[in-house]
Amino acid sequence: MAGEVMSSDVRAALEGERAELLAELSGVGALAGDHYDANFADSSQVTAERGEAEALATRLRETLADVERALAMLDAGTYGTCEKCGKPIGEARLEAMPSARRCIACASKR
Repeated sequence: MAGEVMSSDVRAALEGERAELLAELSGVGALAGDHYDANFADSSQVTAERGEAEALATRLRETLADVERALAMLDAGTYGTCEKCGKPIGEARLEAMPSARRCIACASKR
């Protein structure tokens, strides 16, 4: 029963994070879009802003992929297992970072 409660709590946290990431991506998409005026006097500023928005979107997509992967692992019953060494990921690490893919030892070796 405790595992089921933890599992539902983890799922809720991951699904909440996914919803937030999707909302942020939607907002960043508007920033990176074609709303810039082509005749704007400072095209270097436009280029820099667009580059920043694209970099942010890339980081958000990577984080979203991690969250999706964690949800798939939850469904498969492998959530909380280090992808590198196969040992359990510590509860404190998963609480702090529910989409963690590696235990602390393996993550620190990167």
